[in-house]
Amino acid sequence: QNIFFQASNPGQFENDSDVLWQRGHVPETIVYHGRVGINTDAPDEALVVCGNAKVMGRVMHPSDSRAKQNIQEVDTNEQLRRITQMRLVEYDYKPEFASVMGIKDT
Repeated sequence: QNIFFQASNPGQFENDSDVLWQRGHVPETIVYHGRVGINTDAPDEALVVCGNAKVMGRVMHPSDSRAKQNIQEVDTNEQLRRITQMRLVEYDYKPEFASVMGIKDT
């Protein structure tokens, strides 16, 4: 017979943020209810990666054709008419944003 013991000292070993990690509904998954930052301690989106990311598989995106069905051609003339009504702009990034993201400001 196996006996398991769990001991903790509240405030020393446990952290309220540990509760945010949960086992997922799908096998072999975990869920974090919050923002995740890699190489940053201030993520402002669900996932922020400051640096390069290597993907050894596929990246699924809502615009990916594998996530769609009933794809149909549209009236090209009507779509061009709608495009001519769009507001097109040029812009410069704010210097403080550009420096944090490591990009040029234009």
